Amino acid sequence: MSVNGKADTTILVVDDVAASRYALGAVLRRDGHRVVLAASAGEALIELDVRQRAGELPDVALVDVGLPDMSGFELCRRMKESPPIAALPVVHFSAARVAPADRCRGLDAGGEAYLTVPAEPEEIQAVVRAVARGARHRSDAEAHAGHLTRLAETILDVQSARCPRELADAAAAGAARLTNGPAAAFVLGEDGTLYRGLSRCRSTASLPDEGAHDAVARLIRRVMAGRTGVRATVVPAPLWPPGFFRAEGPGGTGLPDGARLALSRARETCEPVCLATPAYAQGLTTDTGRLVGRLAHATALAAERLLMYEMERHIALTLQRSFLPTRFPRPPGTEIVVRYEPASRDTEIGGDFYAALNTSQGVLTAIGDVVGHSLDAATVMVEIRHALRAYCVEDPDPGELASRLDKMLQRYHPEQTATLCLALVAPDTGRTRVANAGHIPPLVVGDDGTADYLDAKGPLLGLGLPRPVPTDTVLRPTDRLLMVTDGLIETRGTDLAVSMEHLRAAAADAPPGVTALCDTLLACFGHDREDDIALLAIRLSGENASEAASP
Repeated sequence: MSVNGKADTTILVVDDVAASRYALGAVLRRDGHRVVLAASAGEALIELDVRQRAGELPDVALVDVGLPDMSGFELCRRMKESPPIAALPVVHFSAARVAPADRCRGLDAGGEAYLTVPAEPEEIQAVVRAVARGARHRSDAEAHAGHLTRLAETILDVQSARCPRELADAAAAGAARLTNGPAAAFVLGEDGTLYRGLSRCRSTASLPDEGAHDAVARLIRRVMAGRTGVRATVVPAPLWPPGFFRAEGPGGTGLPDGARLALSRARETCEPVCLATPAYAQGLTTDTGRLVGRLAHATALAAERLLMYEMERHIALTLQRSFLPTRFPRPPGTEIVVRYEPASRDTEIGGDFYAALNTSQGVLTAIGDVVGHSLDAATVMVEIRHALRAYCVEDPDPGELASRLDKMLQRYHPEQTATLCLALVAPDTGRTRVANAGHIPPLVVGDDGTADYLDAKGPLLGLGLPRPVPTDTVLRPTDRLLMVTDGLIETRGTDLAVSMEHLRAAAADAPPGVTALCDTLLACFGHDREDDIALLAIRLSGENASEAASP
């Protein structure tokens, strides 16, 4: 439709009088409109149904009030009650019913205007143009509102992404919704990694290779060199690698892609993001381009947050796991086995830690968890582990160690708490002393099929609460002392006491030996866990080692 409301405008004229019908048609054609004629309300409804199915509804309906099969008012009401054609503007006209009440009935039925005929051709043409122009403005406003709604929904998806890969997928899907066509999204990581997302409406018969991704990364950096904010550009097919929007080779179109790019960088220290749509796409308006640019900006802001978190998470995981050895030197008279299973790559940082230290009074084993999932939690975990190693040189008593670590947390990290279980085992006698600070208590597993938790309890570290006297027991050569983190058994929606009983039963049924015990429990509980898993098992070996393990 042109600015003056004439070109490409189709008018439906509904009039049972042939002469009047053709006369109105002639007046409208002289003004540049296409005209569709109908002699009755039933004929008009059939015509509208056919055109609605074909996606070719008229722009205005000019309806006589006095039709033979139903009044023009009733026809208008039926049209407004049908969602597919409700937006079609209606102009009533009549040569007989010209009273003010008739005009009101027409407007109340949903009509936009009421003409009294005969009328001057210029008046008829002006009324039709005005109604068509108003309908076009309403349609444009509704379309813009729809685009803004889709943009808002897409930005919510973008902001909900938990990792750069999810962000790229959400941004590509959003760009496809805004443009009604295939789209791709690219997020550059700090380490040069390119995270790519492709919309579902793209054929996946042939995906671009690594060379294509490298070319896109170079292109994005070159276009955004020294720039921040949003930039739009078109990259012709020779420079844009094929395959991102449609498959190449068998089943593909064989046509060059080319791309319209909306790029954004949140700040100079951040890497840019890019939303790409095919250059061959028709009908993309300036308004749609602005919306895609807004989506690119929202994606860049989300990428800054996610990539910062990814960097922090990588540092924390490296820090945490560098202090979690998978093997210990063998202290005299004992056998120690540890198993550590990190959770999946996309889970949060854990604060789990464990240790086995040779002291002046025997072997000190420890297992615990700093509350929280962050770089701070991982840092505190390392501090606790180092403090434990230092304190046990002076006095390895578990009760004393728990008290000193509790004070250390209160002094230097008053906002942090941690769980910890300590066990000091004398290899020559089996005498064992246990202090527990809010952790799962140790499990004593016998080779005879018995398994019982030690009655060792106490408040978390960092609370400054009075601590109970440590628990004393004696390990037999046939006993194994098992210590685990809650990641092994904790399940959402399941009471921890129930999970602990499942662990006790599984441990009782495990084969003899510390290695068999740990492997059996990992096989039973270690699948699809949301948190890191650590197990530490110790037993008396009855052997004397020539060398003690250093702490």
